[in-house]
Amino acid sequence: MWTSGRMSNAKSWLGLGVSLYFWGLMDLTTPVLSGTPTRPGRLEAFLSDKPQPHPRTKRSWVWNQFFVLEEYTGTDPLYVGKLHSDMDRGDGSIKYILSGEGAGVVFTIDDTTGDIHAIQRLDREERAQYTLRAQALDRRTGRPMEPESEFIIKIQDINDNEPKFLDGPYVATVPEMSPVGTSVIQVTATDADDPTYGNSARVVYSILQGQPYFSVDSKTGVIRTALMNMDREAKEYYEVIIQAKDMGGQLGGLAGTTTVNITLSDVNDNPPRFPQKHYQMSVLESAPVSSTVGRVFAKDLDEGINAEMKYTIVDGDGADAFDINTDPNFQVGIITVKKPLSFERKKSYTLKVEGANPHLEMRFLNLGPFQDTTTVHISVEDVDEPPVFDPGSYFVEVPEDVAIGTTIQTISAKDPDVTNNSIRYSIDRSSDPGRFFYVDITTGALMTARPLDREEFSWHNITVLAMEMNNPSQVGSVPVTIKVLDVNDNAPEFPRFYEAFVCENAKAGQLIQTVSAVDQDDPRNGQHFYYSLAPEAANNPNFTVRDNQDNTARILTRRSGFRQQEQSVFYLPILISDGGQPVLSSTGTLTIQVCGCDDEGHVLSCSPEAYMLPVSLSRGALIAILACVFVLLVLVLLILSLRRHRKQPYILDDEENIHENIVRYDDEGGGEEDTEAFDIAAMWNPREAQAAGAPKTRQDMLPEIESLSRYVPQTCAVSSTVHSYVLAKLYEADMDLWAPPFDSLQTYMFEGDGSVAGSLSSLQSATSDSEQSFDFLTDWGPRFRKLAELYGASEGPAPLW
Repeated sequence: MWTSGRMSNAKSWLGLGVSLYFWGLMDLTTPVLSGTPTRPGRLEAFLSDKPQPHPRTKRSWVWNQFFVLEEYTGTDPLYVGKLHSDMDRGDGSIKYILSGEGAGVVFTIDDTTGDIHAIQRLDREERAQYTLRAQALDRRTGRPMEPESEFIIKIQDINDNEPKFLDGPYVATVPEMSPVGTSVIQVTATDADDPTYGNSARVVYSILQGQPYFSVDSKTGVIRTALMNMDREAKEYYEVIIQAKDMGGQLGGLAGTTTVNITLSDVNDNPPRFPQKHYQMSVLESAPVSSTVGRVFAKDLDEGINAEMKYTIVDGDGADAFDINTDPNFQVGIITVKKPLSFERKKSYTLKVEGANPHLEMRFLNLGPFQDTTTVHISVEDVDEPPVFDPGSYFVEVPEDVAIGTTIQTISAKDPDVTNNSIRYSIDRSSDPGRFFYVDITTGALMTARPLDREEFSWHNITVLAMEMNNPSQVGSVPVTIKVLDVNDNAPEFPRFYEAFVCENAKAGQLIQTVSAVDQDDPRNGQHFYYSLAPEAANNPNFTVRDNQDNTARILTRRSGFRQQEQSVFYLPILISDGGQPVLSSTGTLTIQVCGCDDEGHVLSCSPEAYMLPVSLSRGALIAILACVFVLLVLVLLILSLRRHRKQPYILDDEENIHENIVRYDDEGGGEEDTEAFDIAAMWNPREAQAAGAPKTRQDMLPEIESLSRYVPQTCAVSSTVHSYVLAKLYEADMDLWAPPFDSLQTYMFEGDGSVAGSLSSLQSATSDSEQSFDFLTDWGPRFRKLAELYGASEGPAPLW
């Protein structure tokens, strides 16, 4: 049978386990240190958990494991125990073999004595036990002397591991002002030692840093608040150090620490307060609606949702002129313009602004009130504003036959500023390119400058400008819509050229054509035309007109039997009248050809060529003859034009009086000396404008007309009669391609170094390379003798002066 023995690491146990070699003679009554002996017998009985039956009544010991302490630090191999077989006589004939976990690496066995040693340092935290197998063999034959048996070597724990916080460092948050004992976080330390053996793994917690603000439960590791009324605004972050010590906290135990970073979270325990009780702001009166005036700020020591602010205007005379909104990012109150401002109407406003927390906590209401107020004074600054029209738009209806110069509307604008500057009116010419209208520069009277024609332009949309005299950059504008009302000023007429035919065999009363008319006018009750023969054709024996009373008329024959040889074409004048006031009429001509027809009235031939041209001369030949005549006329005109433009020499008749050819120019394009241009008396007699007779022919050139009324200040108003007369004359001049208006602006480019044309002086012409000949001056008579001597070629010596 197998027996075993063990010696402790501390050498406090002496000796080896005693093996009883006397089979069946005695029982082992004292346990051996390294194992539990059993009754002498077989190996499997020794290592089995079940006691083997035997005939004698004895104590049965089952020994199946060894114990060895960890962390042996000696220099010699650690003795673990001894294996011994009853078959071993001590002569070395038995060989012991060890196999299993760690055999040969961690544990070795003396194959002769059966002593087991540990040759490596053992660590229970790495491996708590090893399972091995032992076998006894005959050294000579190798035959097993005992059956192979399994046993366990357990590693006994010592306190060699300190507690560790595997999840540290910790981060925790607790609301500020929390009651004492509020749980913050639980920390846990882990000890790798055996918790079932001694106190090596019994951990006790304590706080090393963080008092008196926090405490820790010694058994559970729960950290709690220990001080009341902890204020985040005073101190927000805390660093707490927790210690865990094994051996129940006794002296000699191992310890580990961890850090817990605790943050106080915010609660709404601070009411908002304005740092300023009075704000002074200013805004331009021209500031647009929704523009920013200024900002107010109520300071709140809280943060996040607890610092959110809502600003409102609770009082003051500016509640209807200004508004306030909260900036969600910076929690400031933004004051904006609510409606247009006017310095002239009100120069200052006062607002009472309240800032309040919308999110309150009931347990902190005693720290309130959680709102505050401040006063805001806003001054409105004056700016130079453009003139303002009242009303803001005009609608005018005017008949199209209104006389030129008639005032159709008076436009009114005023300077909204306190200075009330003078205003000058003008028309934006881009809105009135046809220049149909004119506005008086000082009174704002809108007048017609050209005849209106509804059939050409039925609507006019113009813009009238108002400019401050002292500041031309300030310009206001107003739209003026002008509707031209219809006047019966257009006679009805045929919409196209009417050409009809009548058969030679036509009978009296036969319909040959139905005609209609058009009128450019647009009467309210619609058009109604009346048709009749023109007075000169009232007794026409051939045709008559029948009015259909539906704006059409029928042309009927009065007789029968027409002959193409007698008259091939008839021209019938038809009088067309409208129903307007006054009644207008026109005469349209209906061309009627006489045609040859068959019995059913179908036209066979209407051409009068056989009766008008010789047989041998066709229409194509006639066209060719006319083309040749036209070409000859063109050649003759070309020859005459070339002769006219041929350069002629300066040949003068000696008997001709030269001074009679000098033309005197003494007019300035419309001054009082311009007697051939107009009669200045007409300017002083307005009735002259209505006098009958053709206007005088103007002999000066047509200048470009540009109104200077908007740039030239006027101090007095001109009567409407003079305005009407001037506008009528201006229109008359515009229609006359050869005459400028009474007052024309002539523009002359200056000469000299800066001129495009250069210098026009003849003082330096003697040095010029000009090849022009002045010899003809000698033929101009004694008056030009001196010029001839200076510039002409001289055959004799130069005279002495």
